[in-house]
Amino acid sequence: MFKEKEADLPKRSLKGRIGVVKREVGRVEDKLDQGLHALTFPVRNSLQEFFISLNRKDPEDIPRAGTAEEGEEKIVVKGLSKVFNSHSPERVLRSMASGSTKDEILKATGATVGLYDINFSVKQGELFVLMGLSGSGKSTLERCLNRLVEPTAGEVIIDGKDVLKMDRNQLREFRKHRIGMVFQNFALLPHRSVLDNVAFGLEVQGVDHEKRVAAAMKAIENVGLKGYEGMFPSQLSGGMKQRVGLARALATDADILLMDEAFSALDPLIRKDMQDELLELQQRMRKTIIFVTHDLEEALRLGDRIALMNDGRIVQIGTAEEILTDPADDFVSRFVDGVDRDKVLTCQNIMMKPEQTVTIGQGLRTALVIMRDSNLPNVPVIDRDRRFMGLLYADDALKAVKDGKTKIMEAAQTEIRTVNPETSLDELVSVLIVTDYPIPVINEEGKLKGMIVPGNVLPYLHHHGGGN
Repeated sequence: MFKEKEADLPKRSLKGRIGVVKREVGRVEDKLDQGLHALTFPVRNSLQEFFISLNRKDPEDIPRAGTAEEGEEKIVVKGLSKVFNSHSPERVLRSMASGSTKDEILKATGATVGLYDINFSVKQGELFVLMGLSGSGKSTLERCLNRLVEPTAGEVIIDGKDVLKMDRNQLREFRKHRIGMVFQNFALLPHRSVLDNVAFGLEVQGVDHEKRVAAAMKAIENVGLKGYEGMFPSQLSGGMKQRVGLARALATDADILLMDEAFSALDPLIRKDMQDELLELQQRMRKTIIFVTHDLEEALRLGDRIALMNDGRIVQIGTAEEILTDPADDFVSRFVDGVDRDKVLTCQNIMMKPEQTVTIGQGLRTALVIMRDSNLPNVPVIDRDRRFMGLLYADDALKAVKDGKTKIMEAAQTEIRTVNPETSLDELVSVLIVTDYPIPVINEEGKLKGMIVPGNVLPYLHHHGGGN
């Protein structure tokens, strides 16, 4: 075990702790290398490759787990443009295509190009963030998705149907049943109770009283407001009002949520609480969410992917990690400059999907075959529900088999430190210093989501300025 005492860690700077991690990774490599001769099958060859991987410098070389669940495309936007204050918007778009700038068009015609040639897609269950400064076009783009703002050109395809081709009745039904909206200013009806505000969308849909009250109460419980259903907006704090707005959107059971600066009016501590609550709800409900914000740290914290906008265009789409470590241009570089990356990047960004796992019922000999065939020095042990149970090393398994043992849990190491997907890089460093094994990443249910290997972390620490 490392000589560094955990109690001493807070006294070190991040740079100092990075140095400790780098030294200890080298020590672990030496320790593992000395044990290679004890392995009696081809695992030793894979371990040599494993050691090489510990010294990778380029984050692009490292396989990672995805940040959103695999899913089909829910929303596809193609060539979307919006021109304001023009009697001939098509001519304006032709001028843009010919190379004219927005400022030139505004000066010559008085027309404003709000959006130009927007293309992106969102998967089912993804939390997709539209990020940009004031005037970048992010709110206009979100409102084009349900035609609160009518696009000038392009396509908005949701579940295979082009929203821009819907007639008035189809659009009304689409808005009522398929999309919920949450606004910055809450948009609550002051003369209605919390319960009646939450049930309002269902009332518009024509749902009978008993069913809408039941659905509204379920949504109220989901956002932690049970007991407040009889109160009025004037009796609520800002955070509680925002919860009511979120509950109203959830009550209709719409599969798409449009959230426009939903938390921007809240105090910082309340805003963080609401962000946590949204992430928790999303973990359970897996809605498709388009979230608009001007707050970069909020975008990086919430988004499975982020579309960074500037001057009516999307300049980069990517995960938080991709935008921070590989900005598309100078604008993005300036935009993310100064972000505290070690607090924003999380284990979710850098974890690897386990190459193999074994379940507690498979037996030691089966586990050895799996490690041999995959050239792995160890494998995570899970139960049938994918809950993490321990870490099984090849040499421990071999020794146990020689001793006549057959069950995996008789050889697996169970005193294993774990982290969750939201653990920051800064917090992860403290864990790496006091461990000498791959770190399992588990969710709140104890299910294995990925693994952190020390060598995977070093490129990010190097990028953040850590030195020897």
